[in-house]
Amino acid sequence: MKIAVLGTGMVGHALAGKLVTLGHEVTMGSREAGNPKGMEWARSAGAGASASSFAEACARSSLIINATPGTVSLSVLAEAGDSTLDGKILLDVSNPLDSSKGFPPPLTVCNTDSIAETIQRAHPGARVVKSLNTVTAPVMVDPGRLPGPHDIFMAGNDADAKAVVSGLLQEFGWTPAHIRDLGGLDAARAMEMWLPLWLRIFMQQPQGKMFNIGIVSE
Repeated sequence: MKIAVLGTGMVGHALAGKLVTLGHEVTMGSREAGNPKGMEWARSAGAGASASSFAEACARSSLIINATPGTVSLSVLAEAGDSTLDGKILLDVSNPLDSSKGFPPPLTVCNTDSIAETIQRAHPGARVVKSLNTVTAPVMVDPGRLPGPHDIFMAGNDADAKAVVSGLLQEFGWTPAHIRDLGGLDAARAMEMWLPLWLRIFMQQPQGKMFNIGIVSE
């Protein structure tokens, strides 16, 4: 696929790098076409990798991954524009964490709304799917680095879009039995509200130790 990864941070680099190794054509998007981080990544990632502005990255791609912080995601997607988003799958990996409030950061939206739903309302022509926001970047693209079974979650209103995202998750190594479809996009509220607990667990972990959760049932 031709995929746009919006964001040049740790999450963007992890996702874009893995997608290139899987054979996808990936454009890393940033505010400026000549962004140094994006250009450096494109040079190092090799064939199939390029960097451009948010709008250009979205225009040339059929699937868009929002890997920007949730506090800036709306402005980023506004720069991309509806014409580059309409009809396309938009995988939202963001979390609405307000880092200006200290650590651990609080959520800027919760309970009755989510950043994923806010994005969908702002861009009704996009097919928004929420996933991968509940794990750290290395685990997103390599679930096998953790021992034993564990789960990733997904939510969205478009069944076909979720099927494509599920296929991408399986390429990353997530098994179908552990890709948990929680239903409509309103389930993104719960997925994003997991972050305050995730952060508290993270604070108690030995440095560098990664973790995730798994559903255990009888």
